Amino acid sequence: MKTTVFKSAAMSISAMIILLLSTSLPGVAQQKPALNDAEKPTIILVHGAFADGSSWNKVIPILQKKGYQAIAVQNPLTSLGDDVAAVERAISEVKGKVILVGHSWGGVVITQAGNNDKVKALVYVAAYAPSEGQSIDSISREAYAERKILNVPGFNDPVITDGYIRLKEDAIIKYFAQDLPLQEAKNIAAGQGRFHVSTLTAKITVPAWKSKPSFYVVADHDQIISPQVEAEMAKKIHATTVHIPASHVAMLSKPAEVAEVIFKAAGVK
Repeated sequence: MKTTVFKSAAMSISAMIILLLSTSLPGVAQQKPALNDAEKPTIILVHGAFADGSSWNKVIPILQKKGYQAIAVQNPLTSLGDDVAAVERAISEVKGKVILVGHSWGGVVITQAGNNDKVKALVYVAAYAPSEGQSIDSISREAYAERKILNVPGFNDPVITDGYIRLKEDAIIKYFAQDLPLQEAKNIAAGQGRFHVSTLTAKITVPAWKSKPSFYVVADHDQIISPQVEAEMAKKIHATTVHIPASHVAMLSKPAEVAEVIFKAAGVK
């Protein structure tokens, strides 16, 4: 009986020593506790030009399965101010913290709207990440006209009606969503939002990435924004950067990979 007691005590002491060593010694891997549902931030998803909230339809179920609340904003695409206001309304509905995720033009929107105190991190998906005083137009001119970076063909021949821009179906199929099934690409072309020309020159005042952790998905097969320009913007904002072999609509062609980047941003303390 005494031998059994002594053995049990020795085993308990050994277990305690192992536990103490595993939590105190440097170099010993420690598993971070997962966020519980009460701690999880709400994910607010901001679409780009020539799109709507359905851009995120493949990412949203992945987020929800992990217990995250998701809101896909419907940007009016009429001006930077209008789109920022739409995102701010969504933020106001959330009680806790928020992760802002922006695709393409949506990156400009979250750069401005992300200054809200509720926003804990920003995720750029093949998106513009302007500095103070920059716009889509100035970023593009500096990259393609001044530094002679090889331009991509997707935005070469848009249709403009009453000051609103759309892409031709052929451009959507060949350059915007070239890695999606043909019918999906056609659906995007049919349902695309019209993007007002004023948004091209709309300038950022205070870039949120200067004060918030940022993550960036570079779409390596992008034909709307040069992947080189994307990588340079990611470096400029000191973002945690992930390269994905995808078209401009990486969230539709590679939703699981994009969701993983969002999860990393959500886990930031």
